[in-house]
Amino acid sequence: MKSILLLLACAAAAGAQDYDLAVYGGTAGGAITAVSGARMGLRTVLLEPRQHIGGMVSGGLSRTDVGKREVIGGYSLEFYWRAGNAYNMAQYLQEIAWLVEPKVAEEIFRKMLADAGVTVLFQQRLREKDGVRKSGGRLQAVTMENGAQYTARMFADCTYEGDLMAQAGVTYTWGRESSAQYGESLAGVRGETPFHQFQVDLSPKGADGKLLPEISAAPAAAPGSADRMVQAYNFRMILSHDPANQVAYPRPAHYDPARFELFARLLDAMQKKQGRPSRLGEVLSVIPVPNHKADINNNGAFSTDYIGKSWDYPNASYARREEIWRDHEEYTKELFWFLAHDPRVPPTLQKEANEWGLAKDEFLDSGHWPNQLYIREARRMVGEYVMSQKDIQTDLTKPDPIGMGSYNSDSHNLQRVVNKDGFVRNEGDMQVAVEPYQIPYRVLLPKKSEVENLLVPVCFSATHVAYSTLRMEPQYMILGQAAGVAAAMAIRGARAVQDIDTSALTRTLVEHGAILEYKPTAQSALVARFRGKWPPPAPKQ
Repeated sequence: MKSILLLLACAAAAGAQDYDLAVYGGTAGGAITAVSGARMGLRTVLLEPRQHIGGMVSGGLSRTDVGKREVIGGYSLEFYWRAGNAYNMAQYLQEIAWLVEPKVAEEIFRKMLADAGVTVLFQQRLREKDGVRKSGGRLQAVTMENGAQYTARMFADCTYEGDLMAQAGVTYTWGRESSAQYGESLAGVRGETPFHQFQVDLSPKGADGKLLPEISAAPAAAPGSADRMVQAYNFRMILSHDPANQVAYPRPAHYDPARFELFARLLDAMQKKQGRPSRLGEVLSVIPVPNHKADINNNGAFSTDYIGKSWDYPNASYARREEIWRDHEEYTKELFWFLAHDPRVPPTLQKEANEWGLAKDEFLDSGHWPNQLYIREARRMVGEYVMSQKDIQTDLTKPDPIGMGSYNSDSHNLQRVVNKDGFVRNEGDMQVAVEPYQIPYRVLLPKKSEVENLLVPVCFSATHVAYSTLRMEPQYMILGQAAGVAAAMAIRGARAVQDIDTSALTRTLVEHGAILEYKPTAQSALVARFRGKWPPPAPKQ
């Protein structure tokens, strides 16, 4: 018995792997964090809980949310430049491709990781209850569900959920702050909003007098109120218009026509209002991407957003998250089945829906279904500095800039309610323009009193309002590049991540293509500078 225990102990010790930088989460931000750290000379491991790299960039979000594309630089721009090469954009006198098929995106990320020498390990999910070992203010090791343990000098949580951050004892929040908490006029429950809204007055009740499905029985709270609701998630479907590359919409396990009574009423009312049936592009966002495909997103009052069903996700157990994920999948299957087969759908709209199918050459190991649920927002760190509305509208420059953002404040609806007049309305949509703004390094940092060797490039420190513009995939990659450089600086200076020289960080990032000032010519100048030179030479040590 003693010999068996000794063998097990030796096996466990042999299984403990040591790195300079351990990155948890193979999202786009995680991939670039790992690439950045490795290019700085760090022994880097990327631990992905599932089996794909790229998060939403390779999981269905092919229409890149660029805002002002001139603010996207560094390794984020390199990714889209590599995509341009993949599509031979030079034939169109272009070098950048912003619309990237999922399979192409993942191939690019894998190539960048391999070229940088990153160790990439799949099916490495953090043990749910006690997956983090910490001593004082420093993380020592992480343990996976399969028992594998990884020690490192620096860690980065690059998941959409922030599980490593949470287990490390970092303060975080979720949901919406009140308007009063940070002085944000856009915070909290929203009043009447015009976009993705019901443009006709519809009764919320069926013939039996009961509330229809997909409507909340609770009324919306007062505008500006805080809550723990989370904006709607969805699947960004990749459909094909090429019959030779189509798979039929899958039949739902339990299709219930009553679930879509509200949608059927909406289609009927809009046909009467417009004098014609709704078109496919009015009930779905159909965004063409290469090779006769489209990235399908939410559009309108009733669409692919599964409104009100994401609230539990941020703090849920792994098992509950899986239930939420599968519930979203079932909803989406039922939605497309409704559009393609339900007799209440106008024939012209149904014909349009049936001209498309799942792309046969995408998501080969998941039945051509996207391998990533669009988790638009989950936990958010409350760290050294909390970005808020002022930082994206008025206080645009920072003493410690690491990149820029420019996409409008974009939050999807959080609930579908009955308004004071007795009609159905969606609540929570936010689409408000911002000025190009600098992103401070401090948003990556937990409070120093909590942990000194962790960086958080995805569940970073921001209010719901600020997160709604910063949550775009190019910005996750920009933050990831900064995290990799900062990790190397902290290791080499034997400092906490909160104590590195931020001026030196900024200089290093600029040397490698970061854009910190909005100029219409900045991006083209960078492409010319780095053309054929990506990856750039190793930064000065």
